[in-house]
Formats: sequence, structure tokens, C-alpha cells
Amino acid sequence: MSNELTALMLPFETGALPPLPSGRTVFLRAEADAALAPLKSTLVCEQGFRPAFNALVAAGLDARPEVAETGFDHALMLISKHKAVALADLARAHAMLKPGGVLVAAGRGDAGGHAIAKTAAKAFPEVAQASKHHCRVFWLRRGEATPPVLAEWLAAADFRHVAAIDAVSAPGVFGWDKIDKGSALLAESLDARIVGRVADFGAGWGYLSRELLKRCPGIAKLDVVEAEQAALAAARRNLAGREDVAIAFRWHDVAVEPGLGLYDWVITNPPFHEGKADDPDLGRAFIKAARRALAPKGRMLLVANRHLPYEPAISAAFRAQRCVAETPAFKVIEALA
Repeated sequence: MSNELTALMLPFETGALPPLPSGRTVFLRAEADAALAPLKSTLVCEQGFRPAFNALVAAGLDARPEVAETGFDHALMLISKHKAVALADLARAHAMLKPGGVLVAAGRGDAGGHAIAKTAAKAFPEVAQASKHHCRVFWLRRGEATPPVLAEWLAAADFRHVAAIDAVSAPGVFGWDKIDKGSALLAESLDARIVGRVADFGAGWGYLSRELLKRCPGIAKLDVVEAEQAALAAARRNLAGREDVAIAFRWHDVAVEPGLGLYDWVITNPPFHEGKADDPDLGRAFIKAARRALAPKGRMLLVANRHLPYEPAISAAFRAQRCVAETPAFKVIEALA
């Protein structure tokens, strides 16, 4: 059990709240754990990150990318590291409860848990708090009145047009208000050679997909592939209205899920870290997935930080590779299947 989930269960285990299960429970940003097994019949889990969603499904839990129901007896939530997202989650969780229902939220202190608890204590009349394993947990009951500030929290995290990127995005989406420098370098390498069936692996809010449609008129089909539901929703908005190209939006974990391809080109700026630490295995998984998804003589265009050792993985999977662009920070590699 993660430290955050341990903290989340603390008020139920100490007797500060009646033990679960007792009524229907919704769990926002849910993560799979054996501790949830007793709640299977009453628990609804919301998780928009595909790998975590798949883990919930594998555990036999009722998992959904978005929960629209209300009237729950309990609302649990793990606190996002993005303040605007965390407060919007808090407002949504409160709205999902029946009057008198209990909301419990937990998060790492160094990732915003303390700050969100402090903000919640200002917004709601009675908030109880505790700490465990460097995490903060707080809980409250829904009253008859809804604090007006909750509407502001929801609005602050909603999709909006961001002038700096001339696109629709929202807090919490990777690079939500700026164009990633690696992706910008990769965009400069896109040209009319890219034709036929194309995929953008790890598409985010759709920047590279948008650039593909601008720079590569020979694309017949474009698959926009992204594991984060919020980012994919932004991409849908940013690529709307293109009727000349068949565009499919795929909520998919590229690293492990089958079912993609076959493509003539795969374009990717793969994720390269979990938390604060570099994890080249994520990029290597994207490289292997790109090779599996490519038709014979198909090509991959990949951008990566220069220090990441992807060349051996590319050599093991592809027939040939070459560096087509580089800066002191990034490199773009083209590989032939």
C-alpha cells in the first residue's frame, strides 16, 4: 500500500470515522490495492490515467475514466500534485456526496497535501486532519450549504484557450501552457515524406498531431494515442474540424497494451521519468511499441533528451537509425523498421 493510501485509510482505522464499507463510495484518482478488496461491491473508482485504470480493472474493481453519478455516502480522493486540479477534485468530490456524506482526501506533504488541507479548512466549517508517513489526510462532512468558492475551483481547472500555445488545454495536462522544447524540435523535422497511416504516441494535448496535419499533407489516417484522459480530451478539441484526414483518438497505454498499428510512421516524444527520477525504460517501451506497430519499411521519428541512452534499444529493434536534428539538450532520431 502506498503512503498516500495508508494515510487515506487512517481515519477509518483509528475510529475517527466509522469503518468502511458502509454505503456507496466513490474514489477519485484511485489506485489499486488489496486493501480495497472488501469494498468491491460498493466502490466506484475514477481514474483517467490508463496504466492505473488498467490496474484497477485487473483487481476486479469498478473503474471508470470519469464518474458522473452523485449521492454517494463517501468520497475518497488522492490529492493531485497540481493545486488547481486538486481543488477541482475536492469540489467534484463534495458535489458527489449526499448531504451528511463524508469526504476524505490524502496526499504527500511535499506534493501539496498540506497546502490543500489548509485551503479546505478555510472553505469548510469543520475539517479534521492527521498525518502519517509524510502524508496529510483530512476529512469533512457535506453540509446543506455549498461554499461558493467551490465553483471557482472548478472553473480554474477547466479547459480554456491558452494564448501562449494557441490551443485548448487545462492545468494538470503535461506542458499545458507551453510548447515542450523537445516536441518543438521534433516538429521541425516533420516534412512531406510523412504520408499514409501515422500515429502520434504520447500525444499530450495534441501539439505534434497538429503540426503533422500542418506540415504533412500526405497523411491519410492519424491515430492520436495518449494515456492521460484529460490530455486526450484537450487533443480532441485542438484537432476538431479536420474532415480531410481520418483522425482516431486512442486512450491507450503504449508501453504495454497491444492493438495498435500497422502504421507507415510513428512520431513520439516519449515520457522519460516517473516522479522525479529518470526512467529510460519508459522510452525503451515506447521504442519497442513503435516497432511492433510499424508496417515493413515503416519509420519512427523520436525526440529525447540527449543524455538518455536510447540508441542501443533502437538498434535492437530497427534495421537502421540516424540523428536528424540535435541541440545541446535534445536529439531527434529517425529509425527504419
